[in-house]
Amino acid sequence: MDLIIFGAQAIALGAYQALKNLYPQREIRCFLVSQPGNNPPVLEGVPVTELSAFARQLSQEEKDQIEILIATPENIMEEIEQALEHQGFSHYARLTSSRWSQLMSYHYICGKEYLPLPALPVGCQKSVVRMFMAKFHKDKPLTKAYQLPPWITPVQVGAALCRERAAELLDSDGMNISVKNVNYSELTALYWIWKNHLNVFGNAYYGLSHYRRILELSEDDLLRLESNNVDVVLPYPMPYEPNIEEHHKRYLAEVDWEALLAALKELQPEYAKAFPSILHQQYFYNYNIILAREKVLNAYCSWLFPILERIEQLSIPKGWERKDRYIGYMGETLETLYFLHNQNRLNIVHTGCRFLV
Repeated sequence: MDLIIFGAQAIALGAYQALKNLYPQREIRCFLVSQPGNNPPVLEGVPVTELSAFARQLSQEEKDQIEILIATPENIMEEIEQALEHQGFSHYARLTSSRWSQLMSYHYICGKEYLPLPALPVGCQKSVVRMFMAKFHKDKPLTKAYQLPPWITPVQVGAALCRERAAELLDSDGMNISVKNVNYSELTALYWIWKNHLNVFGNAYYGLSHYRRILELSEDDLLRLESNNVDVVLPYPMPYEPNIEEHHKRYLAEVDWEALLAALKELQPEYAKAFPSILHQQYFYNYNIILAREKVLNAYCSWLFPILERIEQLSIPKGWERKDRYIGYMGETLETLYFLHNQNRLNIVHTGCRFLV
């Protein structure tokens, strides 16, 4: 049967690359999308085709000989299944976030191989892990009930901007930038963690996830951290074509991109010099999700937040004159820059990022 991937963004491209490596003899006919929108016309030489136009070209017998792998965010998969059935396709399967993570078992990024956390030996010392989950008062309820592991604690972001409460812990307590949540998004929680929870001389692991996206960590993984001298756990990076610079410019205006580059040159010239080579490769750390040793997270936040503050000052309009989450997007780019630039100094491993529906 012919294989087709539904989707044309990072999840779909990652699935395509993994399948071509695992099954080079298997031909992937095309990528399908509901609407052309901002999707590229081709991915790695494979055409991207609108579902309805593709279906019109086929007889029912031909449709019955096609397998479709749905490689999109999980919250829209049911809608996609209904559209496929409406067009006469019956052989399809969901590539869930957990299954996608299984495909992303290793990566070579900027010439270095990154191992998945579950591939490391299990030790005998369980690390202290405290992961905070960013929640917002307007988040849509999950459709399923999930039992969160004990190391995940919800914290409400943007709590200073509303009276409604979505969690017991608030990013407006202690030292905070909660009022900047309209631009910083989940990074107001990272700032709150940095200023109120880190002991820079400790070896515990602290981090940030989202209410819909959490790092996949098993009990055995907690035994792997310290015994393998892990410094940072990041979600599997997502690939973008042709590179991450072109991808991220879709979310940032040119003047904002210029402000980011100017802030880097002014405050971190070493990183500004390294930035072009990192921008011109495919792999990108999405979502500002991270788990790291206290001292490592402290060093990262001490580097990150002065840059973001300077970007606010250089932006047109300035950061305090707008409400468009642009600083949160920049945080993802800077996280990618920081950890890829320090890949030979830090022991970085990857794990899955589970999407909750």
